Amino acid sequence: MQQISFLDLFWILIPIIFVYFIYKKWNDDSKTIPYALSRMFLQLILLGYILTYIFTSKNFFLIIFVLTIMLIVAGVIALRPVSNKNPKHYLISFSSIAIGGIITLAFVIIGVLNLELWYEPRFLIPLAGMIFSNSMNSVSIAAERFEVEMQREKIYEKARNIAYKASLIKDINSLFAVGLVSIPGMMTGQILSGVEPIDTVKYQIMVMCMIIASSGISTAIYLKWLEKNKNV
Repeated sequence: MQQISFLDLFWILIPIIFVYFIYKKWNDDSKTIPYALSRMFLQLILLGYILTYIFTSKNFFLIIFVLTIMLIVAGVIALRPVSNKNPKHYLISFSSIAIGGIITLAFVIIGVLNLELWYEPRFLIPLAGMIFSNSMNSVSIAAERFEVEMQREKIYEKARNIAYKASLIKDINSLFAVGLVSIPGMMTGQILSGVEPIDTVKYQIMVMCMIIASSGISTAIYLKWLEKNKNV
């Protein structure tokens, strides 16, 4: 695989600078993009060292701890665009992502991959990250859209249906576009690493199915629990 130095990465910052100035001009916000980029850089560097240690140790309790932290953070971030936030709402967000994500992850790890060691961190943590992050994004879109529709005095069922459909637009578009418009990230990474394209296709099918499954389940649970907790 072609090696990339940290100095080489500065080239990709040039087009981001254009995005920054447009974002700043149109939104009068000069902090969000630099802050987000800084966090991304530091978090990924830290992640690289942590994963190196976890992959070597294969400590079960450490792996469960990492997955729990991932879920907690996902549950918090999912409600970022929502104005009405409280502890119960965060619990609903966390639980929805956890249930939908863990169910899907179990089918992938135990069924599709059939690993000898089910908590093999080299598989479990990256796949969990993809599942939890996509569930988080779908719940976040649904939460924001549901809140807006309810403020427009829509009945619950109508607001729920609109929010659910909106939350899956990105994932459904990806299903339509894959292979025609885009070569997805995981597939691209494997090809760059020298894996045969037909083998990468199998993994990509698994990834895309698990993403829409976890997103759909988590979002449905979230919206149903909002109905049962209308005071949230």
